[in-house]
Amino acid sequence: MLAAVLQVRCATPGPASLQVLLWRRALDPHIGRWSLPGGRLRPDEDVEASIRRQLAEKVDIKQLSHVEQLAVFSAPDRVPGPRVVATAFLGLVPSDVDPEVPEDTAWHPVDDLPRTAFDHQAIVLRARERLRAKLSYTNLGFALAPAEFTISALRDLYSAALGYRVSATNLQRVLSRRGLLEPTGCTAPSGRTGGRPAALYRFTHRGMQVTDPFAVFRPPVPRERAKRRRTP
Repeated sequence: MLAAVLQVRCATPGPASLQVLLWRRALDPHIGRWSLPGGRLRPDEDVEASIRRQLAEKVDIKQLSHVEQLAVFSAPDRVPGPRVVATAFLGLVPSDVDPEVPEDTAWHPVDDLPRTAFDHQAIVLRARERLRAKLSYTNLGFALAPAEFTISALRDLYSAALGYRVSATNLQRVLSRRGLLEPTGCTAPSGRTGGRPAALYRFTHRGMQVTDPFAVFRPPVPRERAKRRRTP
C-alpha cells in the first residue's frame, strides 16, 4: 500500500506549486532516498481504511479531503528481492491545512522531485495526471480548496495543479455553469492596497461528483498551431 498525497502549497519565494509528501528511507534497499508513505494491509481492514491509518500513524496526515485508488504497480523488478505488488492511492489535502510531519518527512514540488526509491517517481507522476484529468470533468477542486475562497485564490489552485495559467473569469464561468460554486454572501478582508473586497465562494458539494464527462481543461493552444488547425 502506497499513498501519493498531493497538496497545493505556497512557495517562498515564488508562486504556489503542487507538492507531494515523501519520507526518507532509513534502511536498505535505497537507503537515503525519498519514498511514498505506506505499509501492509491488515487482515481486518479494507484498502482505503488501511491507507488512511498508515498516513495517520506514520506521517501524521489525518486531514485528507479525498482518497481514491490510483493503480496497481506490479512490474516483477520494481523492488529488489522477492516480488512486491503495490496498490497506490491518490490522497488530497486542502491548501489551508499545514499538517505537522515527522523530521524525516517533507513536501516536495512534483515538478522538481528528489531522487526517489523504486518506482515511486512514476507513481507520483501518475497521481498528478489523475488529478489533472479529474479537474476537467469532476468537482475535485473542492479537495484542493479551503471551505471558502475567492475566485482568484481558486484560480491559483487550479493553475498550480494543472501546470498552466488558468483564467479566473473562464474558471468561474465553467464551474458556475456546472452548478459547482455558490457565493457565501461574505467577502474577504481587503489587502494592504485597499480596493473592493473580493466575494467569497464555496463548492456546493464536498464529495466527488462527475459533472461533465466530455469537458477537458487544456493548456492554451499556441497561435501558430491554432492557425494551422483552421487552415483547410
